[in-house]
Amino acid sequence: MPLTKRLGAECLGTFCLVLGGCGAAVLSAKFPKLGIGFVGVALAFGLAQLTMCYAVGHISGAHINPAVTFGLATGGRFPWSEVVPYIIAQVVGAIIASAILYEIASGIPSFSLSGGFASDGYGAHSPGGYALHACLICEIVMTFVFVFIILGATDRLAASGFAGVAIGLGLTLIHLISIPVTNTSVNPARSTGPALFAGGWAIHQLWLFWVAPIIGGIIAGAIYPLITEARGAAPASAASGGPVGRTETA
Repeated sequence: MPLTKRLGAECLGTFCLVLGGCGAAVLSAKFPKLGIGFVGVALAFGLAQLTMCYAVGHISGAHINPAVTFGLATGGRFPWSEVVPYIIAQVVGAIIASAILYEIASGIPSFSLSGGFASDGYGAHSPGGYALHACLICEIVMTFVFVFIILGATDRLAASGFAGVAIGLGLTLIHLISIPVTNTSVNPARSTGPALFAGGWAIHQLWLFWVAPIIGGIIAGAIYPLITEARGAAPASAASGGPVGRTETA
């Protein structure tokens, strides 16, 4: 598959993830009387991830997350030469989704960016008031778990056709655990889009939501091959390995 088509799929996939997940957080989480709350937002992110796995996974691998791209490259499933183009496409998709969400959300007089616009934060801007070190650890560990799930679900020895389900449910579980801590990132692109519109503190704290998820993804990518080798599995292909299946690089 040509790189341009794969980049377009990554942009679209990330767009849908951010629009679905952050859209649920901004528009529906505290809707008068019938708000969906943390559980609803967690499900929205998981469903968006699951559907995009099957929608664009056969095109680009459906990384739709810079931390996943780093993790797959570290694990030998994706070429390092394409990491930067993939990340750029993912961030562009997230920004476009955030722009559209802003236009929708600002359509009522009571709209305000003071609530953070689904941005991730620590300290005073953590939903539960968690300190910097707690948020850093949470994001590293949660991203590690998420990328590890992806690597396992897309292993050639794993059950075929179910990777998207495992990955979507995994992201739901991670959100159920960590929304009170950081509002849940585990995805630098997802954090960047809303932060650019919220501005102020969201921009100042954005560094953590790039550094921690990428560290977590790289650790997962480094550890997973050690486990599969211990099981006697063949080394992962150097071709792209995404959440639904491997996409051959051009």
